[in-house]
Amino acid sequence: MRKTFLAALLMMALASLAFAGDGKTVYSQQCAGCHMANGQGNPGAFPPLADWLGNFVKDDSGRAVLVHIAVFGMQGQISVKGKTYNGFMPAYAQLSNEQVADLFNFILTEWNKDLLPKDFKPLTADEVAKYRAKALTPADVLKERNELAAKLGLK
Repeated sequence: MRKTFLAALLMMALASLAFAGDGKTVYSQQCAGCHMANGQGNPGAFPPLADWLGNFVKDDSGRAVLVHIAVFGMQGQISVKGKTYNGFMPAYAQLSNEQVADLFNFILTEWNKDLLPKDFKPLTADEVAKYRAKALTPADVLKERNELAAKLGLK
């Protein structure tokens, strides 16, 4: 009886660890404070992610840019949906590759469905690891992000 109880406790603990990595939970814990629970951002302070980030995965390099923003942070002026933001996005390097993949898969499929290419494939932990291997500064990420936005004609 005692072994069964301990086994059940262990399984519940492992299940809670697995749940902690899901994209919605990661978003709620790490992003919602600034970008709001619905991803609409805080006008004038923090840009929206909903109905916007999906634009970046229309280009092959966009997936890397998204990962770079989350892992390395970003600082400086950007334009999102015609509004200017000049701030600092902290680095979330402490997130695992799986958590970063889950986070963006949640944001992209939950709030950006209409912007995704028809052949969209979810990000993977291995893909995140590949993009994370390139060490960048927040200023490097800003440049990379703004170059991609210009290439895609985003304002």
